[in-house]
Amino acid sequence: MLLLTPGPTPVPEDIRIAMAGETLHHRTPEFEEIFSKTRELLKELFGMPEVLMLASSGTGAMEACVTNLCKSKALVINAGKFGERFGKICEAYNKEYKELKYDWDTPASTKEVIQTIEEDESIDAIFIQICESAGGLRHPVEEIASRVKEIRPEIMVIADGVTAVGVEKIDCSNIDALISGSQKALMLPPGLSLVGLSSNAIETIENGGFGYYLNLKSELKKQRANTTAYTAATTLIIGLKAMLEKMREIGFEKLYEETKKSSDATKEALKALGLKIFPKTPARAMSAVYDEDAPKIRKILKTKYEVNIAGGQEHVKNTLFRINHMGLVKPYELSWTLNAIELALDELGRRAYDGTANAIFTKEITK
Repeated sequence: MLLLTPGPTPVPEDIRIAMAGETLHHRTPEFEEIFSKTRELLKELFGMPEVLMLASSGTGAMEACVTNLCKSKALVINAGKFGERFGKICEAYNKEYKELKYDWDTPASTKEVIQTIEEDESIDAIFIQICESAGGLRHPVEEIASRVKEIRPEIMVIADGVTAVGVEKIDCSNIDALISGSQKALMLPPGLSLVGLSSNAIETIENGGFGYYLNLKSELKKQRANTTAYTAATTLIIGLKAMLEKMREIGFEKLYEETKKSSDATKEALKALGLKIFPKTPARAMSAVYDEDAPKIRKILKTKYEVNIAGGQEHVKNTLFRINHMGLVKPYELSWTLNAIELALDELGRRAYDGTANAIFTKEITK
C-alpha cells in the first residue's frame, strides 16, 4: 500500500534498519555522542541556536510552548484543528487567551493580528501554524512575525511547523519557537517532538520554566549536556540522526526545491482534472482538494490502486482529500496517485480518462 497521508509518512528502509540495532541506555557516553550529533544536525535544519527533543507527539511541544513561553495572555490563530488545539491547551491551564478565527481555507490577516496586539498590551505570546494541515493552508507567518516584532519585540512568536519543517526553508529571524514532529517530513514513527528556540526564547525559559515533565528549563539544561531530563526516546533519536544525515547528504535546499516542484506539479495536474484546490494559500506540504466525491475517490484509490490518502475532519470530513508531499516522496509515486485519481473520476462518470493528469504532472515536474 502506497502511504501518501500527510502524517504519518512512510519510514524508509535504511532508517528502519538504523533503528533496529542494539538498544542503548540513554545515560551512556555512546548515546550522548549520538544525541550531540543529532542536536547539531537539528540546529542546522532549523537555523536556530537551540533545538530541544521531547519524548511526545507534536501536541506535547505545543503544550510546552504555551506553558513555558506565555506568561500573561496568548493570541491564538485558529484556521483549523491545530490552531484550535492551541486554544484548548490555554483553556486546560486556565490561561487567558484571545482567538482570531478564520475559515479553514483562509490565511490569517497580518493587519488583524497587528490591530489585536496594539489594542491589547497584555498579549505576550502569539501561537500560529505555518501550515494548518487540517486544510492544507499556509499562513503568512514570517510576515506576521516581522510586523509583530517591529511593534512589540518582546512578544514571543510560536510557530507550529510540524508540517513545514523539512518541507521548505523557514525564515526564523522573528520566530521564537518552531515546533516539529518526527512523523512528518522527518519520516520517522510518531513519538518525538522538536522545539527550535531563539535567543529571546532561551532567555525567557532560563528565567522561568513551568511544569514538571514538559519543563523546558530543565530540558534545556540537560540537553546542553547531551542528555535529557527524563528517559530519552533513544530509538527514535537514533533514527532521527540517520534521517538528518540522509537529508544533509541530499542537501536541504535541494530537498526544498524538489518538494516545491512536486507539490506545484501535483496541484496543476489536479486542477487540469477540474478539481478544486481547497485553501486560498496552499501549503507545499500537501495538496488538499475540495470535492463532494472525496470519500468515493479515496475508497477507489485504496481498494483498486493501493493508494492511501487522507480525508478531511469535522465540517470537511466528507468533502476533502489530501495528498502528502512531505519527506522523500518520489515523482513516480505521485504520478501513480494522480493517474489513479483520474481513473477514479472516470469510474464515477465525472470525466473520461485520457491521461491528462500524468501529462500535466510530467510536464511540470520536468521543467
